[in-house]
Amino acid sequence: MTEQIFIGRGAADQHLSLKLANRHGLIAGATGTGKTVSLQILAEGFSEAGVPVFMADIKGDLSGMSQPGVEKDFLEERARTIGLEDYHYTRYPVVFWDVFGEQGHPVRTTISEMGPILLSRQLGLNDTQEGVLTIAFRLADEDGLLLLDLKDLREMLVFMSENAKEISARYGNVTAASIGAIQRRLLTLETQGGDKFFGEPALKLQDLMRLTYDGRGQVNILAANMLVRAPQLYATFMLWLMSELFEELPEVGDPDKPKLVFFFDEAHLLFDDAPKHLVDRIAQVVKLIRSKGVGIYFVTQNPLDVPDEVLGQLGNRVQHALRAFTPRDQKAVRVAAETFRENPELNTRKVITELGVGEALTSTLGKKGVPGIVQRTLIRPPKSRLGPATPEERKAVMQASPVGTSYDMAVDRESAFEVLKVRRKQIEAERDAAEKAAQAEKERKAREKAEARMRSRASRRQGATEAFIKSMVRQVGRTLGRELIRGILGSLKK
Repeated sequence: MTEQIFIGRGAADQHLSLKLANRHGLIAGATGTGKTVSLQILAEGFSEAGVPVFMADIKGDLSGMSQPGVEKDFLEERARTIGLEDYHYTRYPVVFWDVFGEQGHPVRTTISEMGPILLSRQLGLNDTQEGVLTIAFRLADEDGLLLLDLKDLREMLVFMSENAKEISARYGNVTAASIGAIQRRLLTLETQGGDKFFGEPALKLQDLMRLTYDGRGQVNILAANMLVRAPQLYATFMLWLMSELFEELPEVGDPDKPKLVFFFDEAHLLFDDAPKHLVDRIAQVVKLIRSKGVGIYFVTQNPLDVPDEVLGQLGNRVQHALRAFTPRDQKAVRVAAETFRENPELNTRKVITELGVGEALTSTLGKKGVPGIVQRTLIRPPKSRLGPATPEERKAVMQASPVGTSYDMAVDRESAFEVLKVRRKQIEAERDAAEKAAQAEKERKAREKAEARMRSRASRRQGATEAFIKSMVRQVGRTLGRELIRGILGSLKK
């Protein structure tokens, strides 16, 4: 165990103080200048100090941390140059994760845990659409419906569309246009792999913060070579994880060492075209999460990729070479140079463009959080493998993982999708029954009306017959009477 991490040697040894490691950091530099190695040696140092690490592996190179390094001349030469007397090769306690569940244990969260606000920001919804999404979460909560995956949320929106009049009367206007817009954004997220990210079992933060039996911190490596092709999903996952750490972990102030360190590779994917309220949310999390004992380190090619309100929170810097080929590159060099504490013996702006592979300008926080003077530093060689693990090695690491049985099998328990499907069938059955009853009543009334008409016609016919008979009887009676009287009178006369 140690109180600091050795980074490399320049005019003096450069170290990262564990007590100030939760003040966040930045690793920047052009492609091929050594950013990945800097990230790797910092992760090794944190693990050795008993600090768990989480990082995204964009190119697959970081998977080599699961294997001991291979002796190479340039690594041995680098170790001798910077005076590493105890340099040796070793593997680190790596756990592989993968949103798609192919190169690591599946990483999932539920729609409910994501929440309407964060989900709205990631989907880029406007205020009206965000309000409709919030109503969906409220209805699900009131009805005891679980929103676990995307199909649950889509079914909830369908239910709202079918009952928009009643819902609007209770919670505010719910329009078909807003529901349609949300459904389209969800479809985009789903096509990028969101259907695999949302579900159960959901990731438990304590499974990212494990220590080994010998006190080393677990190194969590997210396979992101496929995920990075889905930038919206990548940003959604990373922002969710930072927010979850911020909301779940207790306040610890400034501990002797971080509880977890989070490396955010290809940081520009989080900020590209991000609306201001999303950037403000990230800046808020970065600013406040250090009191939870979490350090966040952004890794990117250009410091300009990180907004100023976030960049100002990053106290520990490792700046690799930048190339000043374009006006934007020249601005990046100037910005990078101006963010360091000046060294009177070093032309920082000039040196940034002259750094070789494995060299960097470093500045870490010292006592009372004061930035150190920038130094040109030769980065120490890693102890684990440079380069990726083979598929067989990765598979062996996953089989020996302490968390594999908890996440490898997906669970699809009864949730809003199933409940609302049953409810819809019941409603449809009741509607069909009501329609059949109405039709039967209509037919009954029609029959009664027809029977009444028939009785009326029969009655009229009967009345006419009776009248005719009576008339005939009367007529016959009169005729017979007259004949009878004539007969009687004729007899009397005779």
